[in-house]
Amino acid sequence: MDDDIRLGLVLPTGHAQWGAGAGPRALIDFAVRAEELGFDSLWAGDTLLRPVLEPLALLGALAVRTERITLGTAALLPAFRRPVQSAQALASIDQLSGGRLVVAVGAGFPNRSEREYAASEVPWQRRFARLDDTVELWRHLWTASGPSDFHGKVLHFDDLPEPLAPHRPGGPPLWLGGATPAALERAGRRYDGWLPYPPDPARYAPGLAAVRASATGAGRDPAAITPALYTTLLVTPDVASGRAALDAYCRAGYGLPLEVVETIQLLVAGPVEHIADVLRGYLSAGVTHLVCRLGAPDLPGQAGQLERIAELLPVLRGSG
Repeated sequence: MDDDIRLGLVLPTGHAQWGAGAGPRALIDFAVRAEELGFDSLWAGDTLLRPVLEPLALLGALAVRTERITLGTAALLPAFRRPVQSAQALASIDQLSGGRLVVAVGAGFPNRSEREYAASEVPWQRRFARLDDTVELWRHLWTASGPSDFHGKVLHFDDLPEPLAPHRPGGPPLWLGGATPAALERAGRRYDGWLPYPPDPARYAPGLAAVRASATGAGRDPAAITPALYTTLLVTPDVASGRAALDAYCRAGYGLPLEVVETIQLLVAGPVEHIADVLRGYLSAGVTHLVCRLGAPDLPGQAGQLERIAELLPVLRGSG
């Protein structure tokens, strides 16, 4: 493997994950420690279905407490926020961080996210067109030099005021989650990165090929799209105990056993070398940025995993 591999960490933002005696401010120290250990990126999820820290608020706090590490959303659901205001919030984080923001977005999950859309007073119908319009509106605002108009398929604005420009010219990179044929096509045509979570590396390579083919068809450079992977990891003494721990994690978080969840997304537990062996299959399929959620139930448990997960990067790069 090579130095292009990046290792990111999904932050445990849920109220239930803070653990007894811990609080949300402990996440700041957790994130700073991750930067000290050499992680390349920090990521915050987005949901209205359980009590969690609002991801943009958290990333704003991290922007002024960290120095070099990339800050990202994995994944932001833009429909939950008014699009002009969210463009300003994202530009603000990019300014505060000195251009370290990456925005991965999604449109939600059928039979799950309809309730979140209703709470946001946004129709579930045409959610993908709304998502595409939102990111195009952001790009429009991030490059506008004065008042302007915007008219998409769903969103329409006249006389938009002059916006705040991000630190990075053109704005933060925009990634797309999802692996349906439509998502692959849209990722190649519109986005700067692709963040799926397939449970088998054999599914990753053809998906990435489809993304790159779509980019080529749209006249874009396919090599400019970051191939990423969202995964859940847990370092344990052996695979059997790790699978038992992940089963408890899945039952607590999803109400489903590991055997069901692992048919949908990638979860790996065991010694560092075992985890590395699994991830090498995805790196061979084209992944360059690993976005890792830690499969421990609370912040103290995840803090104990930090040093162990940090051992992955030199192993994957062939220097460990």
